[in-house]
Amino acid sequence: MKIAVLDWYTVNISGDIPVSQLEKMGDVRVFPLTSPDETVANIGDAEVVLCNKVLITREVMDACPNIRYIGLFATGFNNVDIEYAAEKGITVCNAGQYSTNAVAQQTFAYILDHFSRIREYDNAVRNGEWERSPAFSYFPLPTSELAGKTLSIVGYGSIGRKVAEIGHAFGMDIVISTRTTPADCPYEVTDIMSAAEKADVLTFHCPLTDKTAGIINKELLSRMKPSAMLINTARGGVVNEAELAEALENGTISAAYVDVLEKEPMSPDTPLKGLQNCIITPHTAWAPLETRQRLVDIVCDNIRAWQSGAPKNKVN
Repeated sequence: MKIAVLDWYTVNISGDIPVSQLEKMGDVRVFPLTSPDETVANIGDAEVVLCNKVLITREVMDACPNIRYIGLFATGFNNVDIEYAAEKGITVCNAGQYSTNAVAQQTFAYILDHFSRIREYDNAVRNGEWERSPAFSYFPLPTSELAGKTLSIVGYGSIGRKVAEIGHAFGMDIVISTRTTPADCPYEVTDIMSAAEKADVLTFHCPLTDKTAGIINKELLSRMKPSAMLINTARGGVVNEAELAEALENGTISAAYVDVLEKEPMSPDTPLKGLQNCIITPHTAWAPLETRQRLVDIVCDNIRAWQSGAPKNKVN
């Protein structure tokens, strides 16, 4: 079985995951990255295509007739024309739930950074401010407890559930907004506007769809408290970046922490760049070593399941 791995660099930028696990699956050709004009040539006569963000369009599938299986190093699959793949009998499988712990962890890294102000106090100490303090404790920057704060979560999949669980452990009041009301949800469930109005923290863990594209917009932001913070670790496309930037500049909300942008890598002219109350991380929430190793394990397990005639995590 011939396997083409099109963007291994996106999974293994530090070289800390060996390719040997993939090599056991078949005859593997590994490409660090693949540009659109290289996709067809890099796939060649491979039966199995593994990728993260490379576009697999109908034109690519038509030009590579040997493709029988497309495996994604990701939960999202909007880079693959899954309907056309189904028409051609090509199985497409994603890697769901590999990043639950990591994304929930980063979500609370943002929350704790905002409410405990660790970075700012570290800078104050480095600048000698504590040394000049007349008292033993130096706290000119206000901090807050999480207990009693309202954590509104948009999306109640595995990540949303984990974030709710952690927030509950901190004593936060949990509010859920999700497309379909879950049967087993122990928390308040409401519509997204009500969730935004209640939130001290509004965090997004929903997929990017036609209905969620640009859902973080002027109308939603205007319903939030001026003291509230916004978090997006979902997809950049759920944010209208110009309207979020305006809300941050005008004090409509207190702060935003985003791990994803509409254009990645980050564009030099993104409206969010340089705003003091907007913290941007370069799409790292999914990137701990343990998380990426789990991802590769799932991708390999998906291939084995497909070979056995019982595909797992099939999206088409």
